[in-house]
Amino acid sequence: MFGRNPTYTNPKPCKHLANYKLNHGLNGYNSIQKSFKITPHGRTAMNGDQSKIPRCNFCSGYQGRLYFCLICSSVSCCCSPDSNHALLHSQTENGHEIAVDMERAELFCCVCCDQVYDPDFDEAVMSKQIMEMPRNNNGVDVRKEKSNKRRKLISDSNNSKELFLRMGRGSKSCFPWGLRGLNNLGNTCFMNSVLQALLHAPPLRNYFLSNQHNREICRKISSDRLCLPCDFGAIFSAIFSGNQTPYSPARLLYSWWQHSANLASYEQQDAHEFFISMLDRIHEKEEQARPSNKDDGDCHCIAHKVFSGLLRSDVTCITCGFTSTTCDPCVDLSLDLGPSNGSSTVVADKSRKPSKNTGVSTLVGCLDLFTRPERLGSDQKLYCPHCRERRDSLKQMSIRRLPLVLCLHIKRFEHSPIRKMSRKIDWHLQFPFSLDMAPYLSSSIVRNRFGNRIFAFEGDGSDMSTEFELFAVVTHSGKLESGHYVTYLRLRNQWYKCDDAWITEVSEQTVRASQGYMMYYIQKMPFYKASEELNHLPISPRGDPFLSTAECC
Repeated sequence: MFGRNPTYTNPKPCKHLANYKLNHGLNGYNSIQKSFKITPHGRTAMNGDQSKIPRCNFCSGYQGRLYFCLICSSVSCCCSPDSNHALLHSQTENGHEIAVDMERAELFCCVCCDQVYDPDFDEAVMSKQIMEMPRNNNGVDVRKEKSNKRRKLISDSNNSKELFLRMGRGSKSCFPWGLRGLNNLGNTCFMNSVLQALLHAPPLRNYFLSNQHNREICRKISSDRLCLPCDFGAIFSAIFSGNQTPYSPARLLYSWWQHSANLASYEQQDAHEFFISMLDRIHEKEEQARPSNKDDGDCHCIAHKVFSGLLRSDVTCITCGFTSTTCDPCVDLSLDLGPSNGSSTVVADKSRKPSKNTGVSTLVGCLDLFTRPERLGSDQKLYCPHCRERRDSLKQMSIRRLPLVLCLHIKRFEHSPIRKMSRKIDWHLQFPFSLDMAPYLSSSIVRNRFGNRIFAFEGDGSDMSTEFELFAVVTHSGKLESGHYVTYLRLRNQWYKCDDAWITEVSEQTVRASQGYMMYYIQKMPFYKASEELNHLPISPRGDPFLSTAECC
């Protein structure tokens, strides 16, 4: 499929799909092809018997998602993880694991509880679309042309200037430029959700679309046949090419598997782990070509320029008051779900967990809990150089330097090594669309600790913007072992739900009611209009679009 990389192959299917194709071949795909219908917007769905409303064979319900079994043609629903008749059908009927999502015309594994990708099924869907595709105004058959566009995974655009010229011509779609669905390749909703957030982070988007990571130069200076930043840059070119048919990020998945062997499996992965892994791989690759600045000790790769901040940790001896301070870089903040009320002056007991798996929390409460003093346990006594022995101490975290894009990760998954069990915390999280991070800066925390008696503070952050604006929310629904990731994006003051290949407009109330797992905030200055379209960007003297950046990294 890609002449430059003969080692590339499509992702392997799950074992249930592999067994189905081994026993039944393509008979099921061909038999249901006549049931596909093409909506006016170009989407494909299963129509079935047009005179009847499809209903679940178990409960006769028609709400929720309905799945059509490829073996016995029965219909089963999945309204929630606790009411999953599709899974029940696969458990009661041996070999009936593979079904078709009737609303989306996508393959679904009832055991894996997620979409699965098969190029043969994709070809059956495309064949139906091609048969119903009209000719263009010149009388030329456009079927072959559209088919090739659908099956081309990566648009190779080496001329970024030409790309921006194409983007300025306008679109017939009501969606903004760059808003494009991502096909689920089989348990890859974790990847699609994070990619949507990264693709619409303005400084990251500007970097790759202005070709600052030049793929041709990268191939010349590196012997690696696979380059994750190059594959990531190819996705930017494809997403912002103007083509709004769903895109398959198969090559990036394959490249990520090669660079993250410990996560290379067909099982559902954690979206946060994928996010961290992506930044690590981009950092490693760019550092090979551009070593870090030895003078200031900072890394100047694009991953750290955009997402890296600096955390300060103060450990204070309770006996003598001696304080030891360390600073460490971070690309995100992982927050415990804290109480819904405001901050208090008591010392936080961060080891205390909610007694029930229901409740309400606020993002401000989580940040208060993160920066609140914590008494270290008796087994964590630290050596005090002033007392010359181990003493009880208090630890307090604060933010020394803010990043351009602030990623807040909510710890919804708990793991107990003693009980050898894991569970998900389903607390609802209230999060603001505009966030002021000033109270959590080191300058504010230290001043409050000493009653505002400190007037001068080294690196007090007075030159950095503390006002942030929410532009992406990655959510997780369902249980720990069978959940689904979805991303909400804010573009031009409108929120959109990105559910794999499906893009829909949603209200602010829908976003606020979602179960937030990762929130992406961007500084209002210099990126004040985080939701502006890319064709509004200024043009540099050499013809490349650019955004002004603050030197805060």
